[in-house]
Amino acid sequence: MKRFPIHHKFRFLGILLAVLLVCPVLQSAQTTAVERGSQTAKGGFRNENDIRDKFNNWRTDDDARAWLRLLGHDVSRIESVTATKPSGEKADIVVAVSVIEGSTHRHGVSIKLVSSQNGFNQIDKRWLRQYAAKWEMPQDVLAAMRLYLGEDPPNAKSRRPERMFLNELPETARNSVIAFFSKNKDRIVSDLIRGEGNGKADWFMVAWKTGGADRWKLISTADAISFFAEGPVEMTRAGNLRIGRITVQRKGGDGGRETAKMLQFKMNPAQIFAMETPSPK
Repeated sequence: MKRFPIHHKFRFLGILLAVLLVCPVLQSAQTTAVERGSQTAKGGFRNENDIRDKFNNWRTDDDARAWLRLLGHDVSRIESVTATKPSGEKADIVVAVSVIEGSTHRHGVSIKLVSSQNGFNQIDKRWLRQYAAKWEMPQDVLAAMRLYLGEDPPNAKSRRPERMFLNELPETARNSVIAFFSKNKDRIVSDLIRGEGNGKADWFMVAWKTGGADRWKLISTADAISFFAEGPVEMTRAGNLRIGRITVQRKGGDGGRETAKMLQFKMNPAQIFAMETPSPK
């Protein structure tokens, strides 16, 4: 039987020891990196109720435990988790996490369910007067938006008899609209994504229903706001408005009822799967 020199044996043992020491570190780093990005869900998503139920089953649900770590919790120090579904709030679910130190932490999570990488999701829809009061919209901007939505009939040539598009308005009116939304972009995008008060969302989750291995991604609303606000405020070729990655449109449809004149804001939530998630600070 062939014998190896003693120094070869020591070299082999040294390499083996180094591998054993380094592997846990690499595995931990990879786990952290994966948790900062998207993951394949252990169970499919039909609606927000599934995500609520996964949080409530956090002791045995791997997805929920990953979410709780992303929310900033050491899972070994959690005593209880209670997830509920409020009504009419930016947060689609509210997760209350009680820890062994005796404190309870509230996390509002806005959930966007998508089934396509090119789909659009309505993030807010209201009457113009509500936005005008909320954002202190100047009268000239309000007048231009009333024409755009059809609250006032066209006062010049238009492609549609019931309303005007932004590119059909006088240049001064178009410039006023773009200047207003540019000046107030950060506040507006924050209101659209995070909301205010007790119903605000601190976290933004996208659940991608693929029909096979569903995926999810969870980021802070601060990161979501920065991402979707990125880019200029500009008029589209169709005569609508774009705020960064958010599209502004007249609701339309509804069989011509008054609700067709509401202002809606839309986004493609699936875009966050391609964003580079900031590392934890």
